[in-house]
Amino acid sequence: MGLISAVVNATRSTLGDQFEEYVECPVVEKNVMITRGIVRHGKGNKNPSDGVISSGSKIVIPHGWAMMLVDNGKITEFSSQPGEFIYYHDSESSIFYDGLEEGVVNAMKTIGNRMTFGGQTARDQRVYYVHLLNVMGNKFGSAQPKKIMDEKYGIIEVTFFGEYAYKVENPIVLVNHVLGANAKDEVTFEEVMGGQLKQEFVEQLTKAISEVMRIKKVSFGDMGLYGSDISDKMNEILSASWKDKYGLVVTDVAIGDINVTDASMERINKIDDAIIFSDAKLQSGLMASASSEALKNAAANEAGAMVGLAGMNVSSQAAASLMAATHQESENAGKFNFCPQCGAKVENANFCPQCGAKLNKG
Repeated sequence: MGLISAVVNATRSTLGDQFEEYVECPVVEKNVMITRGIVRHGKGNKNPSDGVISSGSKIVIPHGWAMMLVDNGKITEFSSQPGEFIYYHDSESSIFYDGLEEGVVNAMKTIGNRMTFGGQTARDQRVYYVHLLNVMGNKFGSAQPKKIMDEKYGIIEVTFFGEYAYKVENPIVLVNHVLGANAKDEVTFEEVMGGQLKQEFVEQLTKAISEVMRIKKVSFGDMGLYGSDISDKMNEILSASWKDKYGLVVTDVAIGDINVTDASMERINKIDDAIIFSDAKLQSGLMASASSEALKNAAANEAGAMVGLAGMNVSSQAAASLMAATHQESENAGKFNFCPQCGAKVENANFCPQCGAKLNKG
């Protein structure tokens, strides 16, 4: 058995058209993942047999599809290379995995020999086509807030949404798992992805986001810039369930937005404030900005600029006292830690007395 390019064997193909079967992929809806090929008997075939593809038959493979011929439950031919091929019984089995990983060869050797379909006749040959192009526009979202570990703010609760893309990388694994002993003429994307796999994607995405944040040392607000890194991490996490079992891989993840819950935002603000007021340089910058704004307001004071400036001097003296206290606090910063969980200031302790979180003393 084997496939030979119809271009190479154009003469034999033309002569054989009177007798061969002609196998092609049917016109399908966009949501079709696997479909059985249509077998059309040649004009010269006066006594065609259902379930039998004659030697010399032509098999057409459209762009973006893989083809496999299953002979009595065993995959005997495979190609992801588009074009027209002639099928001969007296040739060696062929594998054309154009654009796919070489793993399909091993899959054909191991899985192809044990694939069985229920209710087979004595001779049952089928051609299946598998969609290989990227399946884009798959929306995801967290129905409930998810906990992620942020390098700066610790554990925070977020909701997120976006879209992801995936594709079939190993059609043999997919067909074996999805069809199994119950052969069907058509399988949709929804049948494969609509339940457990989609739910698992959303659940594991939280883990992938946290891992990328840790590796890249970035905060949650920047995760929209790391779509390819999240895709790679998702494939690593989903390998056992997506790739090994279904032959599927994630090709892209686009996060539309990440929003923190009100409770987490309150804690984030506390931590940001604690960071600012523990840094004399940042505090000086804030004071300079505030002084500039105060000068503008003084000049516009209805009672006169001098009155406005007098009020500003009183405020400046108070601010100077605050800065002096802040500076003194910054000099003693080695005695204190700020809890990454709740933002509380902790003196000479390994654990936060407010929430119990472990502290990294600097």
